[in-house]
Amino acid sequence: MSRIGRKPIELPSGVMVALSPGRVQVNGPLGELSQVVPARMQIEKTDSEITVSRPTERGEDRALHGLTRTLIANMVEGVTKGFEKHLEIQGVGYRAQLKGRDLELAVGYSHPVTITPREGIEFEVPAPTQVIVKGIDKQKVGQTAAEIRKVRPPEPYKGKGIRYRDEHVRRKVGKRA
Repeated sequence: MSRIGRKPIELPSGVMVALSPGRVQVNGPLGELSQVVPARMQIEKTDSEITVSRPTERGEDRALHGLTRTLIANMVEGVTKGFEKHLEIQGVGYRAQLKGRDLELAVGYSHPVTITPREGIEFEVPAPTQVIVKGIDKQKVGQTAAEIRKVRPPEPYKGKGIRYRDEHVRRKVGKRA
């Protein structure tokens, strides 16, 4: 069994972890997450940390080792702090607003686009040109943010569209007369 290059996952107070073959369940102050993990990875829990070890040094086992450790670490972080993605809307007349729990986008189409959040996800609109996607599951937060961005991706000529807060859009020079 090897743990080369892998740190144990520290468990903050208030986080409970339940292990069963092929499944990890994490309970914390913000909620509960459950994840199927490869059964061949050995997961050991002590009072304050979780250690993941691999059975062999084969490439497949090494990859699954890192994946398993990261999935568990993201679940622990999700139930303690949560995850959020920030999106910016750029363009004249482009805006977002909340209608109940749903997000309504006006981004240049003849109709407003309504996005309903999946379970465990919530939207915040601090300004008409900013959207924050929040949740405890990192995968769901990222997927929902990607679906919002897909409604109107940033275009390279004027830069209009929906982009991540730290995303850089390479601009193109237009046609010269």
